[in-house]
Amino acid sequence: MSTAVQISTPVTAVSPAVELSVVLPTFKERGNVAELIRRLDATLKGIAWEAIFVDDNSPDGTAEAAKAIAISDPRVRCIRRVGRRGLAGACIEGMLSSAAPYVAVMDADLQHDERVLTAMLDTLRSGKADLVAASRHIAGGSAASFSKSRGAISGLATTMTQKILSVPLSDPMSGFFMMRRDRFDDVAPKLSPVGFKILLDIVATAGPSLRVAEQSYVFGKREQGESKFNIQIGLEFLGLLLAKLTGDLVDPRFIFFALVGATGLAVHLVVLRLSLFVGHESFSVAQSIATLIAMTSNFFLNNELTYRDRRLKGLAMFGGFLGFCAIGSVGALTNVGLANWLYSEQSVWWVAGAAGAIMGALWNYALSSLFVWRTR
Repeated sequence: MSTAVQISTPVTAVSPAVELSVVLPTFKERGNVAELIRRLDATLKGIAWEAIFVDDNSPDGTAEAAKAIAISDPRVRCIRRVGRRGLAGACIEGMLSSAAPYVAVMDADLQHDERVLTAMLDTLRSGKADLVAASRHIAGGSAASFSKSRGAISGLATTMTQKILSVPLSDPMSGFFMMRRDRFDDVAPKLSPVGFKILLDIVATAGPSLRVAEQSYVFGKREQGESKFNIQIGLEFLGLLLAKLTGDLVDPRFIFFALVGATGLAVHLVVLRLSLFVGHESFSVAQSIATLIAMTSNFFLNNELTYRDRRLKGLAMFGGFLGFCAIGSVGALTNVGLANWLYSEQSVWWVAGAAGAIMGALWNYALSSLFVWRTR
């Protein structure tokens, strides 16, 4: 006679589904990680939340600090990005990794007041808005901790954004917001991973269908780490502005590539003149020297600016430089060939020259993105 064997399944405690994911893009913020989790824990009582650190491979061990907390606190997790950088891209990856109905983005430098998260969540729960942007420029808000120069730059950028794009934001430069995750999923494929102003990109891309509300907050003083604000952020903002102005027909990265190409032309002409009149070289030699130096300048500027999030280092940089020069040489032939053909057909020199230059630039950008910095 056989005896039935009953196998009991262990009962495990089921934690409540996460309602709010707080995405925290980081670079060199190790000293703020523990304090930020402590503040979130104190603020979000009674809310099922998680903190998603998205770290751009910080050399100070920010990712390690977050993972050390995650060992004992399942509400904390970390995405460590290797080989790519940039705040917008980090925010996009963090938000896409969430399954919660609501996602928030805030800085990890303790300057964003986490205490307003509950008010932002209440607004979204009520169904009155799809996105709540924290603002320093409405009643109850303040950016008094800004230096005069940074305050002036922020004000100018805000004015430009409101006049050019007509976005419904009093503080479009803010990086602190919360939104319905399903609305983010809809717009995510159209967002640019390049740059810092992810809120502006989301609102401008989604258009009037996105219902936007604002929540005042006081921008705090940085306690540890260093500010990420620099001239490059300003340039990336202008690139994003131009991209949205053209209805995303122009990639922000291409705008940087074209600007670098313009500086390369200036470098080429200066070196050519110096080689001819100072070095007394023949034109062919002087032209070769100028071309090589201009290509070198373009490569390193593109590596630092256009493809900052895909920056090449070490041997990869050397190989990338050779590939960039090869692509640029073919691009020059494409430029000259198309221009000569158009000139023979129409004899309008400026049309032929401009068409050749544009075709060469598009060739160089497409092939460099694909084979040198591998953005696809």
